[in-house]
Amino acid sequence: MAKQKKGKRGRTNAKPGSTTDVPIILKRFLKTYENHCAEVQSIVSPTIKQNIQLCIENERIMTKIMLTFPEDSLGETIPKSVQPLLMTIRDERYMLGKELCIWNVVLNNQDIADLYPTHACLTTSTTQRNWVPKFPCPVSIILEKRGRTYYPFSHLELLDCGIDAWSLERLGKAVNFSSLTSLNLDYNEFGEEGVRGLLNALEGNNHVVSLSLCYCKLGPGSGSLLAALVTKSAIRDLYVNGNELQSEGAIALVTEMAEYAENMASAKQSQHVEELGRQSYSAPSRLETRTGSAMKKKKKKKGKKRKIAKPPEIGPWLEKLHLADNAIDGCGKAGITSPLKFTHVLCQLIRFSDHLTELDLDDNGIGELCGKLVLDALKERKEAKLACLKVKVTSQMSADTFASILKNTKKLASKKKRKKKKK
Repeated sequence: MAKQKKGKRGRTNAKPGSTTDVPIILKRFLKTYENHCAEVQSIVSPTIKQNIQLCIENERIMTKIMLTFPEDSLGETIPKSVQPLLMTIRDERYMLGKELCIWNVVLNNQDIADLYPTHACLTTSTTQRNWVPKFPCPVSIILEKRGRTYYPFSHLELLDCGIDAWSLERLGKAVNFSSLTSLNLDYNEFGEEGVRGLLNALEGNNHVVSLSLCYCKLGPGSGSLLAALVTKSAIRDLYVNGNELQSEGAIALVTEMAEYAENMASAKQSQHVEELGRQSYSAPSRLETRTGSAMKKKKKKKGKKRKIAKPPEIGPWLEKLHLADNAIDGCGKAGITSPLKFTHVLCQLIRFSDHLTELDLDDNGIGELCGKLVLDALKERKEAKLACLKVKVTSQMSADTFASILKNTKKLASKKKRKKKKK
């Protein structure tokens, strides 16, 4: 085998992440991580160690970085810290990660710092080319695009990390300067104020397309905030399972999307009628058809230009909407008729939205009458030749209605599961 050429300072010219470099990079990453854990007196995450060893054995790049710790037993307090991992990513300039997942680790305001103060915390050394932090490394510096190093994380999970409303707004500002397209904040009980802070931070954002806020103690007042967040950003997948939106909050969330879908459907219908009218009055002659076919052949010979990918559009529409276990029933403040009001608005969205692909209504007491309305809307959608929906509804209705809904939809397997209660 030919030896790799060495450049300055003994570095190889091989591309980072190639199979020959993977063991070296990951072994150095693990050693640096263990050293930082010893410095801050934190235990080493077993998931980090296992994933690195598995990737080394298979000579595979570690694109998903998952930080978890074993559960406390017998009342013992195990020192857990996210700082060693973040400092390792920075020190090793590890730019091969795509997903960053942190589970069950309490993050303070220092861990989730704003984007701008992170620059104030950095200085350059004349003897070293690397950046030297004066303070612990915050999450924002790993996400941001600015600076000398670019970390291309596209997915961020912060599950059960004790994030409050203040930290959430700070994190949202850093997300605007990142490459993230998916953000998962499940099991952080920040409530309505947290959604308000996230709205202030992500307003106008055109690259985050998936947002998960399951089991975050969102009440009816969060419905209008979530609707504004969807309307003023490029979010296309929204997961809010396990909250307390109730019928009132669900109506506020869905209303603007339903009206938008109906307006777009009517505009398309009128445009289609106009095109049919033009075609009937101006039929092409034989000469026009021949010249047209000749022009098409010439275009084919020239070849097609590459289309530049456009950023996601900002607007009030969703592709995936998961509202399972949100107390949408007749027991709320709005009364017994509230599920019926919600279903009328939801059926408007089902009939007309050509964007919607998934709808999860499981563990909500919508009842038999609402189930029949959903069934009729699905049939009308099918007659309009729109894409078939993946739908999941509660079985708290007659067996015939439930079975008919399943026949007119595709099966939806919900990935969001209820969290186990802590002892």
